[in-house]
Amino acid sequence: MNSNRGLRIFFPAAASLLFFAAILIGPAAAGVLAEDRAENSATPLEGRWLLDFDRDDGRLQLSMERRAGSHNSQSSSSYRLEDFRDLRRPAGREDVPARFALVRDAGTFSFEGHLDARGGAGRFQFSASPDFARAWNAAARKQLSAEQLCSMALHDVSLVFLKDLRSLGYTDPSANKVIAMRIHGVTADEIRELQSLGYGKLSTDTLVSFRIHGVTPQMVRELSSQGYERIPPDQLVSMRIHGVTPEYVRAFASLGYRDVSPDSLVSMRIHGVNPEYVRDLSELGYRNVSVDDLVSMRIHGVTIDDIRKVQARERNVFVDELVSRRIHSRSE
Repeated sequence: MNSNRGLRIFFPAAASLLFFAAILIGPAAAGVLAEDRAENSATPLEGRWLLDFDRDDGRLQLSMERRAGSHNSQSSSSYRLEDFRDLRRPAGREDVPARFALVRDAGTFSFEGHLDARGGAGRFQFSASPDFARAWNAAARKQLSAEQLCSMALHDVSLVFLKDLRSLGYTDPSANKVIAMRIHGVTADEIRELQSLGYGKLSTDTLVSFRIHGVTPQMVRELSSQGYERIPPDQLVSMRIHGVTPEYVRAFASLGYRDVSPDSLVSMRIHGVNPEYVRDLSELGYRNVSVDDLVSMRIHGVTIDDIRKVQARERNVFVDELVSRRIHSRSE
């Protein structure tokens, strides 16, 4: 058994790899060399790597693990084959020696090991870029640790990205915040578009939250076209978390529910008030039911079938009576 196979025992099977994209910037990892100065960051960081070619989307999955004393840092991210220098996928199942590199502005990862058509494993070494560290320090930021430089290279925090952030008003974000922005895919174009829609200098935490929960400029634009302009960022996130989409808002507007507050829309969505329910109520004679009553009916389980059964016996039963009967039927 060659050394390549022996290295594979340190990782889970490729099909069940967990994604530890943010672990490199966590407190345990960052603390390993937190006192390092940029001038000392040229000391290489080393560890093990595992590569899987067999992703369904045609990309490759690269996992890296590094141990320093009692600390253990891991990351797993997908890449294009062309992101690497000198990396080629072997044609067969026989192991072949491999040397390739991932070159980024913040530094270079050099990989050595073995590969076959499915993937491979080996050891890596990271060498930080002194030029990048100097450029970062020139902006009067706190000096980077070796761990931070490694994470910046891993997540491709480029000089162009930093320049774009400065041009958009983000002159002094911390290293960890910049890394988080890159991990979650915040782009300068997206920030620029949000600013054009009335969302000035959003905090970096808000930009990351937007990306995590799927608040996009397109969503903001569609809501604005329906009269929902300048919704506070936290309400946009809440709407997205609970599924208040522009389509949902549009459907209720067509039923006469215009200018419903974002908080009320969220409450309606949480409690299952959907357009079909409102249409069915209207067909049974319950038109223009208030939002509060709609929510109350759904909270207490007033169904369309319940109403039909009531109407088979009597007419003109008010909404509050329907709710009261439902509450008491549950307590009996």
